[in-house]
Amino acid sequence: MKKYILLGVLVMSGVIFAQNIEPKYEIQGNLVKATYFYDNGQIKQEGFYKNGKVHGKWVSYNELGNKTSLGEFNQGEKTGKWFFWNESTLNEVDYNDSRVAEVKTWTKDALVNRN
Repeated sequence: MKKYILLGVLVMSGVIFAQNIEPKYEIQGNLVKATYFYDNGQIKQEGFYKNGKVHGKWVSYNELGNKTSLGEFNQGEKTGKWFFWNESTLNEVDYNDSRVAEVKTWTKDALVNRN
């Protein structure tokens, strides 16, 4: 009986650990491209590192593969325009010195019909 319990524990732990997908890192010039995954295999985030700090374009996705955010870092600080999506809104956030300078929000209801 103890052997069956031990075998069951080993099988369950193997299934649990098999679901953790390791990040993927690729060297591209002087940057390192990082890709992080959900347990279902979909991409969670992808972007770049430079000298150990987030740098350049970063994109985040939900578990269905839909884009949820897009923006840029400059040596570890958010910079410029960032976009955040959800089911009903798009938020545009302007960053200055890694601080929020302005926020604009659009909803699906705000779309104009040109017919």
